[in-house]
Amino acid sequence: MAMKSPGVESPPKMRQKMQSISRRGGFSWIWWVVLLALLGGGAWAFWFLRKKEDAPKYLTAPAKRMDITSKVTATGTLSAVVSVQVGSQISGNILKLLADFNTPVKAGQVVAELDPATFQANVHLADGDLATAQAGKELAELTSKRTGELFSQRLVAQAERDKAVADLHQAEAVVAVKHAALERAKIDLARCTIVAPVDGIVISRNVDVGQTVAAAMTAPVLFTIANDLTKMHIEANVSEADIGGVQEGQEATFLVDAFPDRTFHGKIVQVRYAPITVDNVVTYVTVIELENPKKELRPGMTANVSIVIAERKNVIAVPNAALRFRPIVDAGGEAKKAAPPAGARNADGSGPKKPGGVTRKVYRLEGSTLKPIEVTLGVTDGINTEVLTGLNGDEKLVTGVVTSKPAAAGATPFGGAPGGGPPRRF
Repeated sequence: MAMKSPGVESPPKMRQKMQSISRRGGFSWIWWVVLLALLGGGAWAFWFLRKKEDAPKYLTAPAKRMDITSKVTATGTLSAVVSVQVGSQISGNILKLLADFNTPVKAGQVVAELDPATFQANVHLADGDLATAQAGKELAELTSKRTGELFSQRLVAQAERDKAVADLHQAEAVVAVKHAALERAKIDLARCTIVAPVDGIVISRNVDVGQTVAAAMTAPVLFTIANDLTKMHIEANVSEADIGGVQEGQEATFLVDAFPDRTFHGKIVQVRYAPITVDNVVTYVTVIELENPKKELRPGMTANVSIVIAERKNVIAVPNAALRFRPIVDAGGEAKKAAPPAGARNADGSGPKKPGGVTRKVYRLEGSTLKPIEVTLGVTDGINTEVLTGLNGDEKLVTGVVTSKPAAAGATPFGGAPGGGPPRRF
């Protein structure tokens, strides 16, 4: 009977063990190959999807036919066509008031009276001075006549005769001066009665009974009379950027806060050349006349005016967003800057302008490719712009880009700092 050495395995068992190890090693190698393939495929899929997500998504809008109305906006104040300020040329106390707010008056109608006592006394004083001057004149006439008779008889000298004639002329001049003083005193007395210079309605009263008015340097304003409130006008301030399209005879519409749901109409009758500069902003006064038969509109109301400078019916138009759009890079790889569209509003908020045949570039989306199209522009209403040439009216144009990137770059959902650092403390 053969004896086995301790710790030594038999050859059959040794082969079985080696085969088992070989099988286990082969399986492990295949597993690692499959795992690496899965990891590689996942990385490629992640890269592909990430690239697809980063690709820009374009917003489009169609070019379509529509009506375009180009307008200029401005603000102004309503006022009567003829508005007269009634004042006083003399100083005194208000004795009577014969007109009040909203009182209809006629030309020549008495509206107020000043205390006339002082001016009546001035008339009497001037009348007495005139009488004294006339008495002096009579004495000078008699003296001149007597001296003339004596001179003809050679009884007085030539010098005495000349003095008598000069005294007569001086007395006549004094009479004329005193007569003028009397007339002036009577005029001042008449001015104690204040009358309306025109037909109209009193829209302002600035004095009360017993109040003293002083006409030292300027005439104090007692009343303001509007001639005819059925015809009014607006003095609108149009900016220098828009005044080029404003002309006499153009139609204008306006709104007032008192009637927010109603649109009123008027016509431009004057565009003034004189500039008005306030804080380096230059405007020009444009006068708009309007009818006010029911007297609903009142002086002093603020009017928001829109002046139609051009109208186009059934024309091809594109949104102004399509004119603003520019690709991030052009064909040469250089960055592009967005140009403002024709008719864009100015920095001071003034209205859209008339481009007048400006050439711009828009982009049409064909698959994933942007095709530039040159277009010639017409008028604009600030939202859409007329296209004169370059489009047929059925194109869809790119107006913007939407990406999947978060709006706040670098911010984390938990308030952490960019780069994964700890939250900022303040």
